[in-house]
Amino acid sequence: MKKSILLSAFCLFTLILVACKNESTEQEQATKKLETGKSENPITPQFTLTKDQTHNKFSSAIEPILKVKSGAIIEVFTEDAFDEQLNPNSTVEDLKNLNFEPIHPLTGPVYVEGAAPGDILKVTLLKIELGAWGFNAIYPGFSFVADSIKGEYLRIYELGKDRTHVSFNDKIKIPLKPFLGVMGVAPPTEEMLSTIPPRANGGNMDDPNLTEGVTVYFPVFVEGALFSVGDGHAAQGLGEVCGTAIEAPLRVIYQLEVIKNKTMKEPQYETEDYYATTGFATTIDDAAKKATLYMIDYLMQEHNLSENEAYALCSLAGDLKIAEAVDVPHMLVVMHMPKEVLGIN
Repeated sequence: MKKSILLSAFCLFTLILVACKNESTEQEQATKKLETGKSENPITPQFTLTKDQTHNKFSSAIEPILKVKSGAIIEVFTEDAFDEQLNPNSTVEDLKNLNFEPIHPLTGPVYVEGAAPGDILKVTLLKIELGAWGFNAIYPGFSFVADSIKGEYLRIYELGKDRTHVSFNDKIKIPLKPFLGVMGVAPPTEEMLSTIPPRANGGNMDDPNLTEGVTVYFPVFVEGALFSVGDGHAAQGLGEVCGTAIEAPLRVIYQLEVIKNKTMKEPQYETEDYYATTGFATTIDDAAKKATLYMIDYLMQEHNLSENEAYALCSLAGDLKIAEAVDVPHMLVVMHMPKEVLGIN
């Protein structure tokens, strides 16, 4: 009898240990998933667009190459900003032969069913992978301090989807944070607009915060939105002062969703840690004022603050940052508002 009782107790104790271990493992996996923000399941795109399906202007007259429903997940391949005019064997002498006409090949546009003027297009950047190589260049006449620094410069970098850093020299290491320099919808005009300056439709925002996992919101100006992406960057500081990032081809997976009954004037975005508004203008001052006013509007609409309360909170917790300073005639300034302050996290 004693042996039977002892055996039963031992079995019960063993079952409890196994159950606790399984529960602990499940909790650890759940915690890890929450901390990384990534699912263990691979992302399966419904459509694929190649780097040959491109254009390099923003216009409502450009025909879409794909029509999708709201919620579609799309895989795209993008070419570098100079559309393969440079290669891993290029030298600084090759900069003299660059043609700026094909600059910024954009993969798209994608027509989203149900998107109409006055709506918002929600773009979730699910995956961003680097291509095999990239380059950084200084081109005479095209940089933030072009009047002071006039020399030419070209540096080729070996990249790859698993690369996390590159060596600038023996001491300096640059972390790689791939992102799309250009994302945007069609503007409300049939004029073929240059992709170089950012506008209300997005475009060449060159904001290095727009990395994998970020959600970007664009105002819709035409039926279908007509969304395009390109100008892949492997690494860039805020401002992109020398005129280029580490320019690189990318593989990107994004999701497109239409939001009804809400409007905005210029793109906004959110990361895990903060909400951001953007403002473009021909001066940093005016761009900063627009980004601030858009944040005030957001705080009033989404967090029920009065105008003065929202303005005060922007001063107490908002961070103005120069995202882009070289894409003349427009500059881009963003304001970041920590979600922790807003009680979102």
